[in-house]
Amino acid sequence: MPDQLTNEIRETLAAARSQLEYLRDLGVESLPVARTVAAQRAVGTSSAGADGETLEDVRCELGDCRRCGLSAERTQLVFGVGNPNARLLLVGEAPGREEDQQGEPFVGEAGRLLDRILFAMGMRREEVYICNVLKCRPPNNRDPQPDEVATCEAFLIRQIAAVKPQVIVALGRFAVQSLLQSKTPISRLRGEWQSYQGVPLMPTYHPAYLLRNPEGKRDVWEDMKEVLRLLNSLGETS
Repeated sequence: MPDQLTNEIRETLAAARSQLEYLRDLGVESLPVARTVAAQRAVGTSSAGADGETLEDVRCELGDCRRCGLSAERTQLVFGVGNPNARLLLVGEAPGREEDQQGEPFVGEAGRLLDRILFAMGMRREEVYICNVLKCRPPNNRDPQPDEVATCEAFLIRQIAAVKPQVIVALGRFAVQSLLQSKTPISRLRGEWQSYQGVPLMPTYHPAYLLRNPEGKRDVWEDMKEVLRLLNSLGETS
């Protein structure tokens, strides 16, 4: 067997082993045989909110945003990525260093963990919609400031309205507290269904938190199983 092919097989097996180890850490006992979530919406056609506004409209108005001080130090603005007609929308906190460089949310180590969680759910990044409360990276990844959240919040609200998801997952304290307008600690909110503008919302830990606290992975997987159950039930009746 040629050396190049042998190396490719070894790399593929190593990647598969790594994936299985992550799934084991999450507490995943089995994987979906086929598509877990029924009636996935078509990918590629831009949806529109109740007033006809699309994601492209929101992004166009955001422009080269200079509405707060974060614009002075960012590399590029990070808007959102994924299916504009997604049934599942995930909201994080703010871009990190790699996201700031690439202009896409959740592409660093935390993003790779999120991809593995989605894989365990039978989904791919391209099928969901992912965005953050803030569109610019805070210096040194510090916590978002109230004025920064207030400035970006209107655009987040419009993103969600344009996608019209059936379920929202809020990842981490700032996303949860921003969407729910609550100061309740995420440790008390996670795993319990909430509502945002009539849309079921599941609060759970941010993948970056899981990198620092691996014991939280099983809690997140339990939350995501609830998300799957709801999506499946909604798919059956849609």
